[in-house]
Amino acid sequence: MLYPIQNDRRNKLDLSGIWDFKTDPDSVGEPAGWANGLPDSRPMAVPGSWNEQYEDLFGYLDLAWYVTRTFVPSTWQGQRVFIRVGSANYHGTVYVNGVKVGEHEGGHLPFAFEITDHVRWDAENGVAISVENELRPTRVPSGNMTSSMGMFASTPRTTFDFYPFAGLHRPVVLYSVPQTYIEDITVVTGIDGADGTVAITVTLNAPVTGQGTATLTGGSQPLQVPLSFKDGVAQATLPVPGARFWSDKDPYLYTLTVKTDSDRYSLQVGIRTIAVQGGHILLNGQRVQMNGFGRHEDFIASGKGLNLPLMVKDYQLMRWTGANAYRTSHYPYSEEEMQLADREGFLIIDEIPAVSLQFDTDENIAARLRVCLQQIDEMIARDKNHPSVVMWCVANEPMPRNLSLAGLEGGGPADPAEGPGKAMLETLLARARELDPTRLVTIVTVMGGPLSWMEQCDVIGMNRYWGWYVLGGELDKAQNRLEQELDAVWEKWGKPIIMTEFGADTMAGMHGHPDVMWTEEYQADYIRRHLKVAAARDFIAGMQVWNFADFAAVQSIARVAGLNMKGIFTRTRQPKLAAHVLREFWVKQPD
Repeated sequence: MLYPIQNDRRNKLDLSGIWDFKTDPDSVGEPAGWANGLPDSRPMAVPGSWNEQYEDLFGYLDLAWYVTRTFVPSTWQGQRVFIRVGSANYHGTVYVNGVKVGEHEGGHLPFAFEITDHVRWDAENGVAISVENELRPTRVPSGNMTSSMGMFASTPRTTFDFYPFAGLHRPVVLYSVPQTYIEDITVVTGIDGADGTVAITVTLNAPVTGQGTATLTGGSQPLQVPLSFKDGVAQATLPVPGARFWSDKDPYLYTLTVKTDSDRYSLQVGIRTIAVQGGHILLNGQRVQMNGFGRHEDFIASGKGLNLPLMVKDYQLMRWTGANAYRTSHYPYSEEEMQLADREGFLIIDEIPAVSLQFDTDENIAARLRVCLQQIDEMIARDKNHPSVVMWCVANEPMPRNLSLAGLEGGGPADPAEGPGKAMLETLLARARELDPTRLVTIVTVMGGPLSWMEQCDVIGMNRYWGWYVLGGELDKAQNRLEQELDAVWEKWGKPIIMTEFGADTMAGMHGHPDVMWTEEYQADYIRRHLKVAAARDFIAGMQVWNFADFAAVQSIARVAGLNMKGIFTRTRQPKLAAHVLREFWVKQPD
C-alpha cells in the first residue's frame, strides 16, 4: 500500500490519459479477446467516471473495458514491475498483454499486481482493465434491495443518497522496485513534554537479514537511527528533541527516509497525538474542535475522478469558512487528498464505504461483514501514516429494520436489527482498534437508530436532521428536540459528540421572507441555530455541516435535478448565504 514514488531506486510511470473504452453488457469481452484490444472503442478519460463523460452512459453500471498501450522503459529491466490501480469502482480485473494478472473487489482503495513476467521490453505493452459497478444486496454499499420508500424510491435503486459513479476514478500507474524492496512502513509518533518520538516498523518483501538506516530531516539537524532486519522486519525509535508538533494550526511535516542496501523510500511525518478526555478530543494534549463538513468526491465531467485543481480550490474554500476538519463521506478519498490534508492541516475522519448498512438475512450480513473487514484492512494499511487522519469510521448510518423518523419518542419494542447490527458494528470497531490502537474509532449514527450501537465508539458521530426531514419548517420545535437528544446521548454515554451531518436542501438564488424551506435564508437560520446549540454544550467536539457542496444524487421526487442541494456551496463552488454564517462562527474576527 506504499504510495508509488520516483527516486534513485524506484521508478514510476503514470498511465493517466485517454484510454480506449467499450461497454460489455453481455459479458462477451473476455472470450472475445478484448484484453488485447477493443473493437469499435471510444475515448475515455482516466481518471474519471464514465457516467459523466457520455450522456448515454449516465445510467450504465454494468461491465465495461478500458484499454491502453505503453512502453516500459528498458532501464527498468532487472527490477520487479507492478501495475497499481488507485480505484476501480466496484470490481476491477487487470490484464497485461492479454494475460489476466488479478482482480479486486470494492471501490475507492488501491490494489496492485506484479507483472514482471508479462512485460515486453522491446515492444508496446497492452494494458486492459474491466470494471463493473452492479448494485447488489450483498455489496458494500448495497443496492437493488426491496424498498419501503414507495413513490420516494430512487433511480438507480441504491440504499445511499449519492450517485453510484463507475469507472477508474484514480490514476493507474506502473512502478518498479528492486528485487528486495521495502514493502511497508508503519510510523507511530508520540509526545513527551517538548520532545517527540517517531517509532518505525519497516517490513521488506522477503524474510532476509540485513542493515539499513532511518533518517528524519526537517529539524535543526538530521536525526538517524540504524535498522537491523531480522526475518525481513526492523523496528527503531527516533527521539526528536524540541519537536515541532503537527496540528491544524501548524501542520509541520518532517521527512522520513528509510534506506536499505537495495532500496530507499521517503514519506512525510507529522508528530502528533490524538486522544479523548471526557467530552473533549485532545490533539497533542490540547482540546480541539473538529469543525467542517461532510463532503463528496464529485464534480461536473470528472464525476468521482481525481480532480487536482478542484481539490486545491475546495481546500481554499474550506479554510475561507474557518473549517479545520472533514469526514471522507462515504468512502476513503484519494491518496493525493490525504497528502494535501497533511500539508494544509485538516483533521480527517477516514471512512470505509459502509454506508446505509442493512441487517436483513444472516447470509447477506456475513457477506457484507467480509467486505467491510477487507475495506478496513486496506484503508488502514493505506492511510495509517497520515497525521491528518485522526479517526477511523467503520460505518455511516447503519439502518434499523424499521426506521421511522416520525417515531423518535422511543419506548417501543426493540428493532429486530439492533442485535445483529450491534454485533457487526462492534466487530468492525474492534478490527480498526486492533490494526491501529493510536487513533480514535467511531460509527456515524442515523436519526432514529438504536442508542446501543454507540456504546463502543471513542467519539459518537450523530447525523441529525431536526428541522428538515422531521419538523421541517418548524425550527423552534426542531431546535428544542435537537437539544433534548444531544443532552440525552451525553448523559447516557459521557463521550464526545460530533454532529457529523446536519443540513437543509437549498436552491441557490431562492429567497424568502419569511424564510421558508429551500430558501437560502432558511438554510442560514438552520445552520446558525445548530451552531448556537453546539456552543452551549461543552461535550460537542465538532460540527460538520452536510454538505460542503451540492452533489450528484439519485433521481427521485426529493432530489431536484438529481442533486442533493444541502451544500453550503453549489456544485460549481459558488457560496450560498449559509457559507457566510459559518465564517461568523468559525473565523476569528480581529479585535
